[in-house]
Amino acid sequence: MILNELKACLPSGIVVLMKPKGESSRTTLNRLQRALRSRHKLLLERLRNDTDLLDELNRRKPPRVGHAGTLDPLAEGVLVACVGEATKLIEVIQMLPKRYAGTFRLGETSDTEDTEGTVVALPNPPRPTRDALREAASRMTGRIRQRPPAYSALKIAGKRAYQLARQGEHVTLATREIEIYRIELTEYDYPEFRLDIECGSGTYVRSIGRDLGEAVGSGAVMTALTRERIGPFTLTDALPPDMFDDPESQDWLEHLMPPESATAHLPRIHLDEQTATRLLLGQIVRTGEIPESQVASVDIPMTEKRLCAAFSPGNRLVSLLEFPGGDQVRVVKNFPLNVS
Repeated sequence: MILNELKACLPSGIVVLMKPKGESSRTTLNRLQRALRSRHKLLLERLRNDTDLLDELNRRKPPRVGHAGTLDPLAEGVLVACVGEATKLIEVIQMLPKRYAGTFRLGETSDTEDTEGTVVALPNPPRPTRDALREAASRMTGRIRQRPPAYSALKIAGKRAYQLARQGEHVTLATREIEIYRIELTEYDYPEFRLDIECGSGTYVRSIGRDLGEAVGSGAVMTALTRERIGPFTLTDALPPDMFDDPESQDWLEHLMPPESATAHLPRIHLDEQTATRLLLGQIVRTGEIPESQVASVDIPMTEKRLCAAFSPGNRLVSLLEFPGGDQVRVVKNFPLNVS
């Protein structure tokens, strides 16, 4: 009984936040963090007469909060926040496809590749046609190699690249393989153009603008960016910042999505109660102990290493599993508080 009451006090799930332009991702996330801390404090005050639950809640901190991918201060849009048990899904969410709408200006370059840095106008830049821009963009789809911007959070010898760049050091990062599913030129009125982009993890949209500008013999800087989607999480789901302004309001909890909502793209396994319990207790489970009747939407051999989502008979997320070969199931993450 205590555990069920405790779960009600310690929410777990996913909150889609609307990060406003001009604000850091951390600042936006802190709004949610403060709301959770305020809620925790109010619960402690309301549970003064419930000694057992109060003692247990006192031993626990407010649920952890993390985000599944930052946005630059210039950008706005979808910021996926994970609360409690759902923080174990951050890496899973980060790998989901993303959709952006970006605006760029030709004929200029910038050390940050956007208008937040030092912008330099090029002398007599060309004025490419719409067809030239479209054709150049088409060559940038698929699996390509991209050079990340010097002003990025990637590390060089233990230091963030942007820290070194701000210190005046010359920063050149090695190219990395990324995947761009689609680039569409949606608007063009020289020098401004707008792109609709669908891409994979690790893609820098401002670097897409940089490379596209160079491909047509010019330069380009990003002037605006909106992240419209991460996997199933969209702008429609995003909560405005002012929803967290009132420390006593808990309206945002109505929009808390279950951890399961981040696993729809993963192969799915339905476990019986005995197998689910054994996994949560850390006991060894072998592939032969998961009957084929419990496996749904798994289109791979169960000896191939691939992440799968395992669910309880109550359709709650139990574990993330891999089948690394041999007959043993590997538990990547367990979600006991989500299930119990």
